[in-house]
This record gives sequence, C-alpha cells and structure tokens, in this order.
Amino acid sequence: MVAVIEKEVSVFNNGRSRAVRIPSDFKLEGDSVLMSQDEDGVIHIRPKKPKKSLLEVLDWLAKQEPFEERMPEIEDYPPEPVDLGKR
Repeated sequence: MVAVIEKEVSVFNNGRSRAVRIPSDFKLEGDSVLMSQDEDGVIHIRPKKPKKSLLEVLDWLAKQEPFEERMPEIEDYPPEPVDLGKR
C-alpha cells in the first residue's frame, strides 16, 4: 500500500493569484508542475515531465518492435480529363 502524506497548508494571495507553499516533505522533481482541478473541486499537482529531445525520441523508436500491420492498398484511378480552354 502506498503511504499518503497529508498536511494542512495556508492559502494566500500573491498578486492576482492564489498560492500555497508546498512543504518539503512532498518530493517534486524539477522546477515546474502541472495543476488540475476535478469536478468536485479537488486540486491535483503533479510533476511536469521534461520533454524528450529528438535524439531521445529517435533512440526510443529504434528500440520498438517493427510495425507489422499493413496499410490497405489504395486504388490509383486515372486522372479525369481537364478542360483548359478559355472561358
């Protein structure tokens, strides 16, 4: 079972925003978080994962299994005649 940490914190005004200080007990990686609020008003804060570089994505793709699904054949119809005469 995952341990849940719960602490009461103060909400304060910071300019035109509302703010809370996140206690150091709550470990968050990085300098940025994502915040969402569900229909019941519960606010969720989670670490924002850094975007992967192009080289990291290409490295990940190289390690994936080949894509075996075939694309359906597309029937190539001849082009319809076009009248380029003056109007």
